[in-house]
Amino acid sequence: MGLKQLVMALCLIGLAACGDSQLSAFDGEPVPPPPPLGQADRIRIVGSSTVAPFSTTVAEQFGASTRFATPIVETTGTGGGFKAFCHGVGPEQPSISNASRPIKSSELNLCAEAGVNQLVEVKIGFDGIVLASGKAGPDFDLTKEQIFRALAVELPDGNGGWVANPNRLWSDVSAELPAIPIYVYGPPPTSGTRDAFVEIAMELGAEAVPEMVALEETDPEAFARRATTIRTDDAWVDAGENDTAMIQTLTKNPNVVGVLGFSSAEQNGDRIKAARVNGIEPTFNNIATGEYRISRSMFFYVKVQNVPLVPGLMEFVDAFTREDSWGPEGYLAEKGLIPLPEEERARVREQSLALTLLEAEG
Repeated sequence: MGLKQLVMALCLIGLAACGDSQLSAFDGEPVPPPPPLGQADRIRIVGSSTVAPFSTTVAEQFGASTRFATPIVETTGTGGGFKAFCHGVGPEQPSISNASRPIKSSELNLCAEAGVNQLVEVKIGFDGIVLASGKAGPDFDLTKEQIFRALAVELPDGNGGWVANPNRLWSDVSAELPAIPIYVYGPPPTSGTRDAFVEIAMELGAEAVPEMVALEETDPEAFARRATTIRTDDAWVDAGENDTAMIQTLTKNPNVVGVLGFSSAEQNGDRIKAARVNGIEPTFNNIATGEYRISRSMFFYVKVQNVPLVPGLMEFVDAFTREDSWGPEGYLAEKGLIPLPEEERARVREQSLALTLLEAEG
Protein backbone atom coordinates (compact mmCIF):
# COMPACT_ATOMS: atom_id res chain seq x y z
CA MET A 1 0.00 0.00 0.00
CA GLY A 2 1.37 3.40 -1.00
CA LEU A 3 1.75 6.32 1.41
CA LYS A 4 -1.31 8.14 0.03
CA GLN A 5 -3.47 5.04 0.39
CA LEU A 6 -2.19 4.46 3.93
CA VAL A 7 -3.05 8.00 5.00
CA MET A 8 -6.54 7.69 3.54
CA ALA A 9 -7.07 4.40 5.37
CA LEU A 10 -5.96 5.91 8.66
CA CYS A 11 -8.37 8.82 8.13
CA LEU A 12 -11.24 6.42 7.61
CA ILE A 13 -10.31 4.43 10.72
CA GLY A 14 -9.28 7.25 13.06
CA LEU A 15 -11.78 9.92 11.94
CA ALA A 16 -10.56 12.33 14.61
CA ALA A 17 -7.33 12.93 12.71
CA CYS A 18 -8.91 14.08 9.47
CA GLY A 19 -11.50 16.81 9.29
CA ASP A 20 -14.99 16.83 10.72
CA SER A 21 -16.71 13.59 11.52
CA GLN A 22 -20.43 14.26 11.10
CA LEU A 23 -21.47 10.68 11.77
CA SER A 24 -24.85 11.08 13.41
CA ALA A 25 -27.51 8.71 12.24
CA PHE A 26 -29.98 10.50 14.46
CA ASP A 27 -31.99 13.50 13.21
CA GLY A 28 -29.11 14.73 11.07
CA GLU A 29 -27.28 16.22 14.08
CA PRO A 30 -23.50 15.81 14.44
CA VAL A 31 -22.08 13.39 16.94
CA PRO A 32 -19.04 14.70 18.86
CA PRO A 33 -15.91 13.14 17.30
CA PRO A 34 -13.85 10.45 19.03
CA PRO A 35 -11.06 11.73 21.28
CA PRO A 36 -7.65 12.53 19.75
CA LEU A 37 -5.26 9.64 19.22
CA GLY A 38 -3.59 8.67 22.49
CA GLN A 39 -6.67 9.50 24.60
CA ALA A 40 -8.81 6.48 23.73
CA ASP A 41 -7.97 4.83 27.06
CA ARG A 42 -9.53 7.69 29.04
CA ILE A 43 -13.11 7.73 30.30
CA ARG A 44 -15.15 9.93 27.95
CA ILE A 45 -18.24 11.67 29.36
CA VAL A 46 -20.79 13.61 27.29
CA GLY A 47 -24.17 15.21 27.90
CA SER A 48 -25.96 17.73 30.09
CA SER A 49 -24.45 21.16 30.71
CA THR A 50 -26.18 21.12 34.11
CA VAL A 51 -24.54 17.88 35.23
CA ALA A 52 -21.18 18.65 33.59
CA PRO A 53 -19.80 20.81 36.46
CA PHE A 54 -20.39 17.96 38.91
CA SER A 55 -18.80 15.38 36.61
CA THR A 56 -15.88 17.69 35.94
CA THR A 57 -15.28 18.18 39.66
CA VAL A 58 -15.34 14.43 40.29
CA ALA A 59 -13.12 13.85 37.24
CA GLU A 60 -10.50 16.29 38.53
CA GLN A 61 -10.51 14.69 41.97
CA PHE A 62 -10.40 11.24 40.36
CA GLY A 63 -7.43 12.10 38.14
CA ALA A 64 -5.52 13.65 41.03
CA SER A 65 -6.11 10.85 43.55
CA THR A 66 -6.02 7.63 41.51
CA ARG A 67 -3.72 5.93 39.03
CA PHE A 68 -6.21 6.59 36.22
CA ALA A 69 -6.17 9.46 33.76
CA THR A 70 -8.56 12.37 34.30
CA PRO A 71 -11.79 11.66 32.38
CA ILE A 72 -12.73 13.87 29.42
CA VAL A 73 -16.01 15.76 30.02
CA GLU A 74 -17.79 17.27 27.00
CA THR A 75 -20.86 19.50 27.23
CA THR A 76 -23.25 18.50 24.44
CA GLY A 77 -26.66 18.89 26.08
CA THR A 78 -28.69 15.94 27.31
CA GLY A 79 -30.13 15.05 23.89
CA GLY A 80 -26.83 15.51 22.09
CA GLY A 81 -25.11 13.43 24.74
CA PHE A 82 -27.44 10.49 24.23
CA LYS A 83 -26.89 10.68 20.47
CA ALA A 84 -23.14 10.37 20.96
CA PHE A 85 -23.47 7.81 23.76
CA CYS A 86 -25.72 5.61 21.63
CA HIS A 87 -23.35 5.62 18.66
CA GLY A 88 -21.62 2.38 19.58
CA VAL A 89 -19.50 0.31 21.96
CA GLY A 90 -15.76 0.70 22.37
CA PRO A 91 -13.09 2.67 24.24
CA GLU A 92 -13.24 5.47 21.66
CA GLN A 93 -16.97 5.97 22.34
CA PRO A 94 -18.46 7.80 25.35
CA SER A 95 -18.74 5.56 28.38
CA ILE A 96 -20.97 7.90 30.40
CA SER A 97 -23.80 10.25 29.40
CA ASN A 98 -24.85 13.01 31.81
CA ALA A 99 -28.55 13.86 31.76
CA SER A 100 -30.84 16.39 33.40
CA ARG A 101 -33.84 14.14 32.64
CA PRO A 102 -34.39 10.38 32.33
CA ILE A 103 -33.45 8.73 29.05
CA LYS A 104 -36.37 8.49 26.61
CA SER A 105 -37.63 5.24 25.13
CA SER A 106 -36.71 6.55 21.66
CA GLU A 107 -33.13 7.06 22.86
CA LEU A 108 -33.02 3.56 24.32
CA ASN A 109 -34.12 2.29 20.92
CA LEU A 110 -31.32 4.23 19.21
CA CYS A 111 -28.83 2.72 21.63
CA ALA A 112 -30.16 -0.78 21.01
CA GLU A 113 -29.92 -0.33 17.25
CA ALA A 114 -26.20 0.37 17.65
CA GLY A 115 -25.67 -2.57 20.00
CA VAL A 116 -25.58 -0.42 23.15
CA ASN A 117 -28.02 -2.49 25.17
CA GLN A 118 -26.60 -2.66 28.70
CA LEU A 119 -27.05 0.60 30.62
CA VAL A 120 -26.96 1.53 34.28
CA GLU A 121 -28.91 4.60 35.40
CA VAL A 122 -27.33 6.55 38.27
CA LYS A 123 -29.57 9.18 39.83
CA ILE A 124 -27.23 11.69 41.48
CA GLY A 125 -29.46 14.34 43.08
CA PHE A 126 -31.73 17.28 42.37
CA ASP A 127 -31.49 20.67 40.71
CA GLY A 128 -33.91 23.54 40.39
CA ILE A 129 -34.73 25.43 37.21
CA VAL A 130 -34.62 29.17 37.75
CA LEU A 131 -35.60 32.25 35.80
CA ALA A 132 -32.81 34.68 36.54
CA SER A 133 -31.88 38.25 35.67
CA GLY A 134 -28.95 40.54 36.31
CA LYS A 135 -28.56 42.19 39.70
CA ALA A 136 -29.61 45.52 38.19
CA GLY A 137 -32.80 44.07 36.73
CA PRO A 138 -36.29 44.12 38.25
CA ASP A 139 -37.44 41.60 40.82
CA PHE A 140 -39.78 38.87 39.56
CA ASP A 141 -42.32 36.79 41.45
CA LEU A 142 -44.01 34.56 38.90
CA THR A 143 -46.64 31.86 38.85
CA LYS A 144 -46.48 28.91 36.50
CA GLU A 145 -49.58 30.22 34.75
CA GLN A 146 -47.80 33.52 34.09
CA ILE A 147 -44.78 31.68 32.71
CA PHE A 148 -47.07 29.78 30.34
CA ARG A 149 -48.91 32.92 29.25
CA ALA A 150 -45.61 34.72 28.62
CA LEU A 151 -43.97 32.00 26.55
CA ALA A 152 -46.63 29.79 24.92
CA VAL A 153 -46.75 30.06 21.14
CA GLU A 154 -50.56 30.42 21.18
CA LEU A 155 -53.15 31.42 23.76
CA PRO A 156 -56.96 31.21 23.92
CA ASP A 157 -58.63 34.18 22.21
CA GLY A 158 -61.63 34.23 24.54
CA ASN A 159 -64.02 33.22 21.76
CA GLY A 160 -63.31 29.50 21.56
CA GLY A 161 -60.31 29.86 19.27
CA TRP A 162 -56.58 30.45 19.50
CA VAL A 163 -54.34 33.39 18.69
CA ALA A 164 -50.60 33.92 18.39
CA ASN A 165 -49.31 35.01 21.78
CA PRO A 166 -50.11 38.75 21.96
CA ASN A 167 -48.13 39.48 25.13
CA ARG A 168 -45.17 41.71 24.42
CA LEU A 169 -44.49 43.06 27.93
CA TRP A 170 -44.43 41.17 31.21
CA SER A 171 -47.09 43.62 32.36
CA ASP A 172 -49.31 42.37 29.50
CA VAL A 173 -49.35 39.02 31.31
CA SER A 174 -50.12 40.60 34.68
CA ALA A 175 -50.23 44.21 35.84
CA GLU A 176 -48.19 43.11 38.84
CA LEU A 177 -45.18 42.29 36.63
CA PRO A 178 -42.61 44.80 35.28
CA ALA A 179 -43.52 46.84 32.20
CA ILE A 180 -40.53 45.59 30.22
CA PRO A 181 -40.37 43.43 27.07
CA ILE A 182 -40.62 39.66 27.45
CA TYR A 183 -37.12 38.69 26.41
CA VAL A 184 -36.04 35.25 27.63
CA TYR A 185 -32.79 33.45 26.89
CA GLY A 186 -33.26 29.71 27.28
CA PRO A 187 -31.69 26.34 26.50
CA PRO A 188 -32.08 24.77 23.03
CA PRO A 189 -34.33 21.79 22.22
CA THR A 190 -31.46 19.33 22.78
CA SER A 191 -31.17 20.39 26.42
CA GLY A 192 -32.61 18.43 29.31
CA THR A 193 -33.17 21.74 31.07
CA ARG A 194 -35.44 22.78 28.18
CA ASP A 195 -37.34 19.48 28.42
CA ALA A 196 -37.80 19.84 32.16
CA PHE A 197 -38.79 23.51 31.89
CA VAL A 198 -41.61 22.89 29.40
CA GLU A 199 -42.84 19.87 31.37
CA ILE A 200 -42.66 21.29 34.90
CA ALA A 201 -43.27 25.00 34.33
CA MET A 202 -45.10 25.40 31.01
CA GLU A 203 -47.34 22.31 31.07
CA LEU A 204 -48.32 22.69 34.71
CA GLY A 205 -48.90 26.39 34.10
CA ALA A 206 -51.23 25.51 31.24
CA GLU A 207 -53.36 23.50 33.65
CA ALA A 208 -54.32 26.77 35.38
CA VAL A 209 -55.92 28.07 32.16
CA PRO A 210 -59.60 26.98 31.87
CA GLU A 211 -59.51 26.62 28.07
CA MET A 212 -56.41 24.43 28.32
CA VAL A 213 -58.06 22.26 30.97
CA ALA A 214 -61.02 21.73 28.66
CA LEU A 215 -58.68 20.92 25.77
CA GLU A 216 -56.83 18.33 27.85
CA GLU A 217 -60.11 16.54 28.49
CA THR A 218 -61.16 16.44 24.82
CA ASP A 219 -57.82 16.21 23.00
CA PRO A 220 -54.81 15.33 25.19
CA GLU A 221 -52.39 15.41 22.26
CA ALA A 222 -53.44 18.92 21.25
CA PHE A 223 -53.15 19.99 24.89
CA ALA A 224 -49.61 18.63 25.15
CA ARG A 225 -48.61 20.35 21.93
CA ARG A 226 -50.02 23.74 22.94
CA ALA A 227 -48.76 23.43 26.51
CA THR A 228 -45.15 22.70 25.60
CA THR A 229 -44.53 24.66 22.39
CA ILE A 230 -42.53 27.82 23.10
CA ARG A 231 -43.08 30.90 20.97
CA THR A 232 -40.55 31.43 18.18
CA ASP A 233 -40.51 35.23 18.00
CA ASP A 234 -37.98 37.45 19.75
CA ALA A 235 -39.57 36.78 23.14
CA TRP A 236 -37.55 33.54 23.39
CA VAL A 237 -33.99 33.05 22.18
CA ASP A 238 -32.22 29.67 22.14
CA ALA A 239 -29.02 30.54 23.97
CA GLY A 240 -27.03 27.32 23.54
CA GLU A 241 -25.54 25.10 26.23
CA ASN A 242 -22.97 27.58 27.58
CA ASP A 243 -24.14 28.84 30.97
CA THR A 244 -21.16 31.19 31.21
CA ALA A 245 -22.33 33.02 28.09
CA MET A 246 -25.85 33.12 29.54
CA ILE A 247 -24.59 34.75 32.75
CA GLN A 248 -22.67 37.35 30.75
CA THR A 249 -25.82 38.20 28.76
CA LEU A 250 -27.85 38.66 31.94
CA THR A 251 -25.28 40.92 33.55
CA LYS A 252 -24.98 43.12 30.45
CA ASN A 253 -28.73 43.53 29.87
CA PRO A 254 -30.81 43.88 33.05
CA ASN A 255 -34.10 43.42 31.17
CA VAL A 256 -33.21 39.93 29.89
CA VAL A 257 -34.41 36.85 31.77
CA GLY A 258 -32.49 33.57 31.52
CA VAL A 259 -33.63 29.99 32.14
CA LEU A 260 -30.86 27.91 33.73
CA GLY A 261 -30.11 25.41 36.46
CA PHE A 262 -30.02 26.36 40.13
CA SER A 263 -26.43 25.25 40.52
CA SER A 264 -25.24 27.69 37.83
CA ALA A 265 -27.36 30.49 39.29
CA GLU A 266 -26.05 29.86 42.79
CA GLN A 267 -22.43 29.82 41.65
CA ASN A 268 -23.02 33.26 40.11
CA GLY A 269 -25.16 34.72 42.87
CA ASP A 270 -22.95 37.80 43.05
CA ARG A 271 -23.90 38.70 39.46
CA ILE A 272 -27.50 37.51 38.96
CA LYS A 273 -30.67 36.98 40.97
CA ALA A 274 -33.35 34.33 40.64
CA ALA A 275 -37.08 34.95 40.39
CA ARG A 276 -39.44 33.65 43.03
CA VAL A 277 -42.11 31.20 41.87
CA ASN A 278 -45.37 31.44 43.81
CA GLY A 279 -43.49 33.49 46.39
CA ILE A 280 -40.84 30.79 46.96
CA GLU A 281 -37.14 31.43 46.40
CA PRO A 282 -35.09 28.75 44.64
CA THR A 283 -32.73 27.90 47.49
CA PHE A 284 -30.90 24.70 48.39
CA ASN A 285 -33.34 23.92 51.21
CA ASN A 286 -36.47 24.89 49.30
CA ILE A 287 -35.54 22.60 46.41
CA ALA A 288 -34.50 19.75 48.73
CA THR A 289 -37.83 19.87 50.56
CA GLY A 290 -39.88 20.25 47.37
CA GLU A 291 -41.26 23.65 48.41
CA TYR A 292 -39.78 25.24 45.27
CA ARG A 293 -41.81 23.45 42.62
CA ILE A 294 -39.70 23.86 39.46
CA SER A 295 -37.10 21.20 40.16
CA ARG A 296 -35.94 17.95 38.57
CA SER A 297 -33.70 14.93 39.11
CA MET A 298 -30.27 14.57 37.52
CA PHE A 299 -28.59 11.41 36.25
CA PHE A 300 -25.68 9.84 34.52
CA TYR A 301 -25.83 6.64 32.47
CA VAL A 302 -23.03 4.08 32.28
CA LYS A 303 -22.34 1.94 29.21
CA VAL A 304 -21.76 -1.44 30.85
CA GLN A 305 -20.24 -2.94 27.70
CA ASN A 306 -17.40 -0.42 28.05
CA VAL A 307 -16.52 -1.46 31.61
CA PRO A 308 -13.92 -4.10 30.55
CA LEU A 309 -12.66 -1.82 27.76
CA VAL A 310 -12.07 1.50 29.55
CA PRO A 311 -9.66 1.60 32.51
CA GLY A 312 -11.11 3.07 35.69
CA LEU A 313 -14.75 3.25 34.61
CA MET A 314 -16.16 1.44 37.64
CA GLU A 315 -13.70 3.23 39.90
CA PHE A 316 -15.10 6.53 38.64
CA VAL A 317 -18.67 5.42 39.42
CA ASP A 318 -17.47 4.44 42.89
CA ALA A 319 -15.77 7.83 43.38
CA PHE A 320 -18.87 9.77 42.28
CA THR A 321 -21.23 7.90 44.64
CA ARG A 322 -19.19 8.13 47.83
CA GLU A 323 -20.59 10.12 50.73
CA ASP A 324 -17.67 12.54 50.68
CA SER A 325 -18.56 13.28 47.05
CA TRP A 326 -22.36 13.38 46.68
CA GLY A 327 -23.51 13.39 50.32
CA PRO A 328 -24.81 16.42 52.24
CA GLU A 329 -21.30 17.22 53.47
CA GLY A 330 -19.57 16.20 50.24
CA TYR A 331 -17.66 18.47 47.91
CA LEU A 332 -20.41 18.35 45.26
CA ALA A 333 -22.86 20.02 47.65
CA GLU A 334 -20.50 22.99 47.62
CA LYS A 335 -21.01 23.09 43.84
CA GLY A 336 -24.79 23.22 44.22
CA LEU A 337 -25.74 19.53 44.02
CA ILE A 338 -28.83 18.86 46.15
CA PRO A 339 -28.34 15.32 47.47
CA LEU A 340 -30.75 12.43 47.36
CA PRO A 341 -32.20 11.28 50.70
CA GLU A 342 -29.82 9.03 52.64
CA GLU A 343 -31.66 5.77 51.98
CA GLU A 344 -32.01 6.51 48.28
CA ARG A 345 -28.29 7.37 48.00
CA ALA A 346 -27.41 4.02 49.56
CA ARG A 347 -29.76 2.13 47.25
CA VAL A 348 -28.56 3.93 44.09
CA ARG A 349 -24.91 3.38 45.01
CA GLU A 350 -25.47 -0.33 45.68
CA GLN A 351 -27.30 -0.83 42.38
CA SER A 352 -24.70 1.19 40.46
CA LEU A 353 -21.72 -0.75 41.76
CA ALA A 354 -23.58 -4.02 41.15
CA LEU A 355 -24.20 -2.87 37.54
CA THR A 356 -27.94 -3.35 37.87
CA LEU A 357 -29.19 -2.86 34.34
CA LEU A 358 -31.82 -0.33 33.38
CA GLU A 359 -34.94 -2.04 32.06
CA ALA A 360 -36.87 -0.30 29.31
CA GLU A 361 -40.52 0.37 30.13
CA GLY A 362 -42.83 -1.95 28.29
